[in-house]
Amino acid sequence: MMDWTTADCRYLHRLITRHTLLYTEMVTTGALLHGDQGRHLDFNAEEHPVALQLGGSEPEDLAACARLAERWGYDEVNLNCGCPSERVQKGAFGACLMAEPQLVADCVKAMRDATALPVTVKHRIGIDRIESYDFVRDFVGSVAAAGCEVFIVHARNAWLQGLSPKENREIPPLRYELVARLKREFPQLTIAVNGGLKTPDEIAAQLELLDGVMVGREAYHEPWSMVQWDSRFFGQPDPAASREQVEAAWLDYLDRVHASGRSWAHAMRHALGLWNGTPGARRWRQVWSDHRLKALPPREVARQATAARLSGAAVAA
Repeated sequence: MMDWTTADCRYLHRLITRHTLLYTEMVTTGALLHGDQGRHLDFNAEEHPVALQLGGSEPEDLAACARLAERWGYDEVNLNCGCPSERVQKGAFGACLMAEPQLVADCVKAMRDATALPVTVKHRIGIDRIESYDFVRDFVGSVAAAGCEVFIVHARNAWLQGLSPKENREIPPLRYELVARLKREFPQLTIAVNGGLKTPDEIAAQLELLDGVMVGREAYHEPWSMVQWDSRFFGQPDPAASREQVEAAWLDYLDRVHASGRSWAHAMRHALGLWNGTPGARRWRQVWSDHRLKALPPREVARQATAARLSGAAVAA
């Protein structure tokens, strides 16, 4: 999610789940080939396993970026064929690529030839008013023939005209049955589903039929919802025993951010949902979001935020 799943966000999520595969925000090939590569590609060692998600449609450019992903130490490189925004469409990539399955296949082949990393594709079940299962089946079949073995399927159509990106996440109906049908027709492929899934029970129900589940905005807005994912879905110990433990480790991270000269507030925005659903959470968020406090060291703000959460009293700047 662009400007959301940054390295700061991913570090926070690693404090709550160690085994979930994390994805970067989508990075365009142009930004990597002609911009500040370190700014886009650097990540914390604690983030593994982590996948680099690319936006692009030129096979040679995507191959070059796949080589960069391997050089930087990513665990996977993913091609986005699901983003419906007009800005992405103008760049001739994202969801509009579903109309050109052979081009996507060429991109995948070029990337696979360039790197030993797994090359995966994220896409929709259809575009605009095309609601036939045959459309997504043929897309997956064409791209799989080029060597792609992993598909993350957002179970909604992408309407390329007339809807905003937000509306594209809400108005086209979810059709999970089409994703399950893909798995039945392509049992040799790894098929994961994305879109609208929130609770562990909803995730578990999909895992009865499919190989994986991608959770986006729910994990971002409600990070504590991931607290038992490692034990339930990976059979491994959960790293976080309490929100207090996560907040303490996160504060250590904010100290490092602050010491490096970066704004801790820019990182902190990703953690504002940590206490959601508990008494005093709103006061805690208000303190951390108060622009008048952003010049203070993060531990001083944390002291005020905790006092506000526990007492419910307003904290003066």
